[in-house]
Amino acid sequence: MPVIQFPYGKETLSIDIPQERLSAVLTSEMHDYKPELSQEELVCQALEHPIGTPKLSVMAEGKKKVVVIASDHTRPVPSKIIMPQMLAEIRKGNPDADITILISTGCHRETTKEELINKFGPEIVEKEKIVVHDCDDPTQVSLGKLPSGGELIIDRLAVETDLLVAEGFIEPHFFAGFSGGRKSILPGIASRKTVIYNHNAEFIASDRARTGIVDGNPIHIDMLYAARAAHLAFICNVVINSDKEVIYAVSGDVDQAHIAGREFLSSKCKVDAVMSDIVISTNGGYPLDQNIYQAVKGMTAAEATVKEGGVIIMMAKSNDGHGGAEFYKTFKEEKDLKRMMATFLATPKDQTRIDQWQSQIFARLLMRATVIYISDAPDDMVSDLHMIPAHSLEEALKKAEEIVGNPNASICAIPDGVSVIVI
Repeated sequence: MPVIQFPYGKETLSIDIPQERLSAVLTSEMHDYKPELSQEELVCQALEHPIGTPKLSVMAEGKKKVVVIASDHTRPVPSKIIMPQMLAEIRKGNPDADITILISTGCHRETTKEELINKFGPEIVEKEKIVVHDCDDPTQVSLGKLPSGGELIIDRLAVETDLLVAEGFIEPHFFAGFSGGRKSILPGIASRKTVIYNHNAEFIASDRARTGIVDGNPIHIDMLYAARAAHLAFICNVVINSDKEVIYAVSGDVDQAHIAGREFLSSKCKVDAVMSDIVISTNGGYPLDQNIYQAVKGMTAAEATVKEGGVIIMMAKSNDGHGGAEFYKTFKEEKDLKRMMATFLATPKDQTRIDQWQSQIFARLLMRATVIYISDAPDDMVSDLHMIPAHSLEEALKKAEEIVGNPNASICAIPDGVSVIVI
């Protein structure tokens, strides 16, 4: 029997699946991609050959204030490799530059000092000026209207700088199409008001707001506009494998460089759906599986290949709990998913509730399939979120077979649900 391994936190869990029941193992080719250059060399080469802009060192000339946007603790961006090189390039162009690293938390909780050290290493945390974005900061600045009509309000530091740049990584994203690039601004350093408008129910319900799609995606359109309006001048983005290692890097214009990055990614991670009774998925392990909120992303890969009325077995350590107070409250207090969805769709764009977008996507997939959730989260929390708790793959699979009423039900395995685009 094939032994399938699934990342879970910083470990892996495995299960033997009979060959005759295994319908498919959906994996990204990028996990087997072996670049000729080291991680550091890939980033260096990207910075040496930017797309659509001069080198970062040239752009930094004469710029007194420089802000470098960095992702927060929920993203596995290899900042220890990217950030030192970006800082060196800036100082090459202007040794006296006043540099601030701005942590793009979006509407997430504040990143802790320990998490910053884990992300950047102790030297950068000790020596550099680091500010964590607060989406509720009253001093944020309005830059006018987005194409959708929402107000674009962002962190004052990003507005008052002479040069705004960003690091990040590109992966499939379940409603923005792809992460990275323009997302450093919206939602990264935007106000809560701006984020909730962009993530409104109408946009989330669009069939263009899906993994791997940007053309006609209303969420992406607003995000790219926001990046231009904020004068995000330069990005350095990478693609990583399952070991969180850089396998591709690109730098330059926020759109042109991002296009190159997502074209590379798409060439490695598109897979065809194989409709199955039971689908096992993950959020790729640490750090993306620290809470249930983030785990919805990995579930959407399973949603695309599970038969209606089937079962999704989702594995996410969730040691940080539910990850979204409003998200949790929504499902705990409302047990009728159809009524919940109707409420979302009737909510005006400017009155979008916090976490509503995640709740809407989660409700959509729960209406398609039962979810059995393997985690370290409390069982009652998992149950409150309309899922069935389990503590091992064997236990989850037994429950899944009982639900579908077939001990020989077909099984599809997706070892890393956030790294594939299921077509």
